[in-house]
Amino acid sequence: MPRYNAPFEIHVHGDVPLRSDVTYTQIQEALKPLWSYAGAKSLADAAASAYEEEPGIRYEQKDRMLQMCWTLEGDEDFRQALDEMCMGVNELAEQGAAIEVTFYDTEFDEEEDGDPEEESRDDFIMLFVGPNPAAIMQVQRDLLVEDVVNLMERHFDGAELGGVVAEIDKLFSDRFDALVNSLEIGKRPRGGTGGPGAGGHGGGRRPRHLH
Repeated sequence: MPRYNAPFEIHVHGDVPLRSDVTYTQIQEALKPLWSYAGAKSLADAAASAYEEEPGIRYEQKDRMLQMCWTLEGDEDFRQALDEMCMGVNELAEQGAAIEVTFYDTEFDEEEDGDPEEESRDDFIMLFVGPNPAAIMQVQRDLLVEDVVNLMERHFDGAELGGVVAEIDKLFSDRFDALVNSLEIGKRPRGGTGGPGAGGHGGGRRPRHLH
């Protein structure tokens, strides 16, 4: 169902490795918040993107990879659908993964005459999904290391940055320990929330470190 005069064009992008035992029915149920928001009756009905050149939402069974390169029209309330989607995908994910979501302000045109004080409402958010908090923190850690190293290599040789990476590892190790200590012993919480730091089941092993 088209959302006429929708204030945003929303692009969802990410690849999520799924467990080998996951079925299409489970995938459809996990992604129901997205296709239902789009006004479709099934995942298949909503899988195509608003742009023909984008592959949309698809599951590559050979690689067990849920691939999303999908654009739709929507509003700020789409964030709730994203949160619900993350909780569903957490239950199916084999590894941690990042999902990028970009909100493009369709009502803003910087070339039109208008209020010079008016600013675009474009926004970008990064969501993380995974089977447990450790898997999610691993993805967050890897992305942060990549960003920091790329930035600092403009000024330093990569071999000089081992200490910086070690400090990032320590930050995530401390965060993981704090999370474990906050959980009740012997209880594995189910579910999770979308957004940065979101996870599925609690517990799990500590994220690996780069030595």
